[in-house]
Amino acid sequence: MKAIQIKEAGKLEVVDVEMPEISADEVLLKINYVGFCGSDLNTFRGLNPMVQLPIIPGHEIGATIASVGSNVPDSLKPGMVVTVNPYTNCGECASCKAGQPNACEHNQTLGVQRNGAMKEYLALPWQKVIPTEGVSTRDCAMIEPMSVGFHAVNRGAVTDKDSVVVFGCGMIGLGAIVAASLRGAKVIAVDLDDEKLEIARKVGATYSVNSMKEDLHTALRKYTDGFGPNVAIEAVGNPHTYVSAIEEVAFAGRVVYIGYAKKDISFQTKLFVQKELTIRGSRNAMPEDFEAVIQRIESGFDVSPFISKVVKPEEAFNAMTEWDANPGKVFRILVEI
Repeated sequence: MKAIQIKEAGKLEVVDVEMPEISADEVLLKINYVGFCGSDLNTFRGLNPMVQLPIIPGHEIGATIASVGSNVPDSLKPGMVVTVNPYTNCGECASCKAGQPNACEHNQTLGVQRNGAMKEYLALPWQKVIPTEGVSTRDCAMIEPMSVGFHAVNRGAVTDKDSVVVFGCGMIGLGAIVAASLRGAKVIAVDLDDEKLEIARKVGATYSVNSMKEDLHTALRKYTDGFGPNVAIEAVGNPHTYVSAIEEVAFAGRVVYIGYAKKDISFQTKLFVQKELTIRGSRNAMPEDFEAVIQRIESGFDVSPFISKVVKPEEAFNAMTEWDANPGKVFRILVEI
């Protein structure tokens, strides 16, 4: 069967791989759509330290069940439209024992620490297969990245009493904006691109700030009655926004980091204490985050504005090259298998 493989930095091509066989506890999926995410772009650039090349990318999945093993429960049947929880969890580490399998110490995400889903068929343990109802296979590929944003909002314990600033209006940041707005919070989107900010407003942001054109501090104080936002969610992984989250969040505020910076960062640590901040990391997503996104899409939420392009496998190299040249203009590229 055909698969997309990143062989080395800057080299992506369609290759032949063996058809998987399933065990009694596995499901065979016919892959329909897979999203390229930021980690895949970094892999293509040779900048992803968690990846050993060559690798088949892809963990944002829309698929149909082709067949099931003999031990798979009746709730999963051939022909069902599904998405996938692409993370592994060992069940024995501190995170797993604390009820946070999304942060498993030994996690292996599809397409990152192990071969991913950009191929015609994929075999997985049935526990990782998530059925959907009323969601197209294309839209299923958008569930996982949105779930990561939803999880960050959970980590921030956002309520309708909060003002929330989201740094970065890429796919993950947009997921956080949708989730925070669903909770009734006042949401302020921050980015450098006006087109992304326009989409952010359409999906729930109350205000938007282009920090290249406006003074960020002044704008945030204006939109929060002079206090600063109660919650700051960083979805960029940039040293500047990492520091800005600490500086701009209100006293007694919460800071949630989804992105991670690729270099060391200097903080004014007095602000941690002076503001008595709650600072949390946010990794991957929990099953309840997937379910929340599925319910939102099933209720009619349109993910089409988040899809920058849909390509065939043979067009994937050109699409990735164009994204590499202009990363600020892409939300998600979907590969139709």
